[in-house]
Amino acid sequence: MGKGFIPIRKPGKLPSKTEKVSYELEYGTDSLEIHTNAVEPGKRVLIVDDLLATGGTAEAAIKLVKKIGGVIVGIAFMIELKFLEGRKKLPEDCQITTLITF
Repeated sequence: MGKGFIPIRKPGKLPSKTEKVSYELEYGTDSLEIHTNAVEPGKRVLIVDDLLATGGTAEAAIKLVKKIGGVIVGIAFMIELKFLEGRKKLPEDCQITTLITF
């Protein structure tokens, strides 16, 4: 496919300089980090995650990619817990794909 992979991880898991975004959970707050040089400005990015629940993690991932200059073209999830309404936190102009919905 000729496409790259960019990890977005919990704080302290990536080896070089990072950008950080904090986000709200049902029971507190958490943070995610991305390498500052992971995306060239203007590059198109597809975010892939295992689960869309409340949308907090996906929202934080979007903020991180945009913060370093990436353009979000879509988000894909294996599973969506529709009753938690996580899509409400995601941009309306972003294509969202899920394989399984509960």
